[in-house]
Amino acid sequence: MIILAFLGNPGNKYSRTRHNIGFMVGEHFASASGIKVNKKAFSAETGSGRIDGRDAILLFPQTFMNLSGQSVSKAMDFYNTKPGELIVVHDELELPFGDIKLKTGGGHKGHNGLRSIIAEAGTPDFHRIRFGIGRPVNPQMDVADHVLSNFSKEESDKLPELLPAAEELILSIIRKIDSN
Repeated sequence: MIILAFLGNPGNKYSRTRHNIGFMVGEHFASASGIKVNKKAFSAETGSGRIDGRDAILLFPQTFMNLSGQSVSKAMDFYNTKPGELIVVHDELELPFGDIKLKTGGGHKGHNGLRSIIAEAGTPDFHRIRFGIGRPVNPQMDVADHVLSNFSKEESDKLPELLPAAEELILSIIRKIDSN
């Protein structure tokens, strides 16, 4: 079972913040894949279906970002999912807004959602889709305030053209997993 974990914080207060780009990508991906996210399991909102011929579960942890690993590890244990079958979509400070990169393995670079997943899963060896949100424009702005702030109007206007690129990266990983 492939697990697609889309990271964010639950609740309307956070729904359009930079830290919730994982949820936004997940909503787009679920819609494009025809998968309904209408169940609750593993401390998450979930949906399941077949993607590119593979069984997959879409996981939106409701534990808040810093405890994402609790939800992800419960799903991994239940489905006996290997780290190479886990794809995590998250915000990335170190990339300019709109840059979307694939990475497999590595550290957490201070991202508390990744830190939690690595700690709970016991390994960093999973796939990541890193969606660039950039660093604060104002160097005096606290990073936590930046990630929990809403996208600017300009950024929000660009999101609809960026989400399909993240979808394509996810599909490319699933195809790679399928060929192993």
